Amino acid sequence: MDNKQSAGYPDVLLNQLPEAHVAFEGARAWIMQSENTQLVFFTFEQGIELPSHNHTYAQWGVVIDGEMDLLLNGEPHRCRTGDEYLIPPGVMHGARFYKRTRVMDFFSEKRYKPK
Repeated sequence: MDNKQSAGYPDVLLNQLPEAHVAFEGARAWIMQSENTQLVFFTFEQGIELPSHNHTYAQWGVVIDGEMDLLLNGEPHRCRTGDEYLIPPGVMHGARFYKRTRVMDFFSEKRYKPK
């Protein structure tokens, strides 16, 4: 199986997008870029925990498939397939992934750089 296809997104999508540099193992991401915003297609493997952090811009996302706890200011919010979430600017947030999970996140500024 093609490595890109195994990420859970169709080749027709991933073959057109640059893969992003992400700073944590067990995660992959592909960037759709506009002048000042990004749409990022993530795949997180089971068991990954993203450390709490914040940024000066908003982040909106939807769980394509899988399950995670989104930690907002330390409080867990369970997100499953089809759930949406909004992280306002400045809010501390992280995540725990209980199974292989795909999410699509929109950032109101450029967040990730291509590999």
